[in-house]
Amino acid sequence: MESIESAANLRSQFHEVLRSRRSPIVPTLRALQTLSAKPVEEPLYQGIPVDFEVMRSYPKARINVKEQLNEENFYLPTEEGEQGLLPVLILSMKESTQSKRPAVVFVHPTNANKEWLRPSLEDYASRGYIAIAIDSRYHGERAKTPTAYQDVWDLLKLADYLTTRDDIDHSKIGITGNSLGGMHAWFVAFVDTRYSVVVPVIAVQGFRWAIDNDQWHARVDSIKPVFEEARIDLGKEAIDKEVVEKVWNRIAPGLASEFDSPYTVPVIAPRPLLIINGQDDPRCPIEGIDVTISKTQKAFEDAQCLNHFKVIVEPGIGHDVTSSMLKDVSDWLDKFLKP
Repeated sequence: MESIESAANLRSQFHEVLRSRRSPIVPTLRALQTLSAKPVEEPLYQGIPVDFEVMRSYPKARINVKEQLNEENFYLPTEEGEQGLLPVLILSMKESTQSKRPAVVFVHPTNANKEWLRPSLEDYASRGYIAIAIDSRYHGERAKTPTAYQDVWDLLKLADYLTTRDDIDHSKIGITGNSLGGMHAWFVAFVDTRYSVVVPVIAVQGFRWAIDNDQWHARVDSIKPVFEEARIDLGKEAIDKEVVEKVWNRIAPGLASEFDSPYTVPVIAPRPLLIINGQDDPRCPIEGIDVTISKTQKAFEDAQCLNHFKVIVEPGIGHDVTSSMLKDVSDWLDKFLKP
């Protein structure tokens, strides 16, 4: 009972942080603004070194679905302002009879967009899922500057919308993403139990551990302009631990303290959770999540569902997504979401 109350309090604290950083909030279910279908584009991708052929080759649609897919493009309002319009892409198979289906939300990494995820959306849609992707803030149609927790808010509002749809089984909404998208998946799953199956890929990391062990450089280099601005504000000649901590506190309060992975990842239990990382990933050092894994395993043991938790560390892989990782994601989602 104490652990349940602790989890509820942590979620409440995080939700208050999210609300405190919002512009005036609009009703999520206000009339949606429909978009025309967007052409498929290969984005300028600098966030992580991803082989686009891997994304195209697996998962692969089981059948030729182009003419059998139903495609929805629309904006979902989450708050006032330009960034408060969330671009959403949904693919599903056309069906003659209405039925509730499992859904999976895919969250793209840094400098990508929802169209980059279309091969995965087509694959999952062809297998009976309702497949959803969004443009994170300052990406895709919302491209401008870096962000952090704002996308978690958008995913909360997306869940509000998805749970109003008659064609979705509300008890079977999964979420996955890699790199930045995986971080967003982890955080929204921590705070919102409506996401019932969770798979963060090359995303889970220990922010406090990285600061304390001087292992923050690779993460900082991925969004360096933000840290350079803070360095100048502090009058520093170089980016150091103080600069790093200042940036995290500004764009993501609590990221290196009460909302770090050792405290938020275990709260996902007892919902099925698969963590996938590369053994040699400098942005998500494996040593930095030893405590997180230990605490999370204990949480699943206490919930008597240890088979709902798994960690895969791919040998010899850095901050990359591989075809075997994508297969592991697919297998995990199928295991817990498919009838």
